[in-house]
Amino acid sequence: MTTSTPETVRPGITAGRGAEHTAILGIGGYRPSRVVTNAEICEYIDSSDEWIRTRSGIIERRWALPHETVQMMSVAAARKALMRAGIEAAQVDCVIVATVSHLMQTPAVAPLISDELGATPAAAFDISAACAGFCFGVSMASDMIRCGSAKHVLVIGVERLSDITDVTDRGTAFIFADGAGAAVVGPSPTEGIGPVVWGADGSRYDLIRQKQPWKDVLESAEPSMPHLRMDGNPVFRWASFEMAKVAAEALDKAGVSPDDLDVFLPHQANMRIIDAMARTLRLPERVVIARDIAYQGNTSAASIPLATEALLEAGQAKSGDLALFVAFGAGLAYAAQVVRLP
Repeated sequence: MTTSTPETVRPGITAGRGAEHTAILGIGGYRPSRVVTNAEICEYIDSSDEWIRTRSGIIERRWALPHETVQMMSVAAARKALMRAGIEAAQVDCVIVATVSHLMQTPAVAPLISDELGATPAAAFDISAACAGFCFGVSMASDMIRCGSAKHVLVIGVERLSDITDVTDRGTAFIFADGAGAAVVGPSPTEGIGPVVWGADGSRYDLIRQKQPWKDVLESAEPSMPHLRMDGNPVFRWASFEMAKVAAEALDKAGVSPDDLDVFLPHQANMRIIDAMARTLRLPERVVIARDIAYQGNTSAASIPLATEALLEAGQAKSGDLALFVAFGAGLAYAAQVVRLP
């Protein structure tokens, strides 16, 4: 005769549950004090103000002074974003910093920023998605809040690209710049952040990259900073056409059309790319298009929040406007989402 034993009941795991809707609650930016003109750039490369303006749309850019570190710029931008959101640093549950120019392998700069702000013990980490990093961070923050692992997330895009720019490289010296932008993402009574469309095309990995791995630099006879390099023409063609498709998909996923938009906020990489995307999307003339690159340059992960703040401060955009973010950069990583401006 055999006897049976009761089957062991395995405990379940309680799933997290957060806010139904999320939104960007506040935006802040920091622009370095040093203005670098095209004339200054042309002291190092064989070029002209006219050539640079025609090719990129850049008239001048901002480069950081020694005291304007990645951490300092991030904290300044974050404090403005927190103030505008009406959120104290102690209410922040997570700090995400998108950057490729914090020149320390570890630890990340995010914990230092969090500590200076007074957000400790918030989770804090860096992400490396180049120019798409801010959009990646906004999407991650929104998902965290929806699933209940955070209530308020601080997303920062920050770069000191002047540190890794070769001023003698005619193809890149005039493009890159410095700055920081921050956004507070939190719960909202209505939807403020649409579904992200994101990805990466690793087959084009070499188009934008650090010139040498750090190991090769350290083993070389004369170690020097491994600057950024970029194959401009292939990047231009890829971004001008492929990113318009990504932007259109983000609009479709959010259930809106180009006619519904108030503002187009693409990564400030190149004025011609911005214009090409706008034409392909067939944006109505009334849609405000961010053109912050003209006086700021390409600040990679910082470009979208900086451009957003500029439009809001100038009154060209207003709270509640429907905006389309789209970003792309090294990797080649890309992301797009529809948002309501704070």
